[in-house]
Amino acid sequence: MRTATTKQDRIGARVPHDVYETLCHAAELTGATVNQFLVQAALKEAQEVIERQEVIRLSPRDWNWLLDLMDNPPEPNATLKAALTRYQTAKRDDTGTSFNWES
Repeated sequence: MRTATTKQDRIGARVPHDVYETLCHAAELTGATVNQFLVQAALKEAQEVIERQEVIRLSPRDWNWLLDLMDNPPEPNATLKAALTRYQTAKRDDTGTSFNWES
């Protein structure tokens, strides 16, 4: 039976001695090695950063407002119509047709 191997990369960092001591103490308290502690902490922070940047959270009130807006969009105002005209002038879709609000 063949076992799968996972590619692993190395990360290294130089830190002041007091930072290293703090990391060692925290790792010891959690029962992990310093490397395990650093990877776990860094991965947790990385996931939180990614979520903050890529996930949009809405309150129930705002979610309902958005759903209602999508189901019942308002009529386009003059500013939106002008923006559409500028866009169509700059770029046509693949078929060469333009979008028409009145259709």
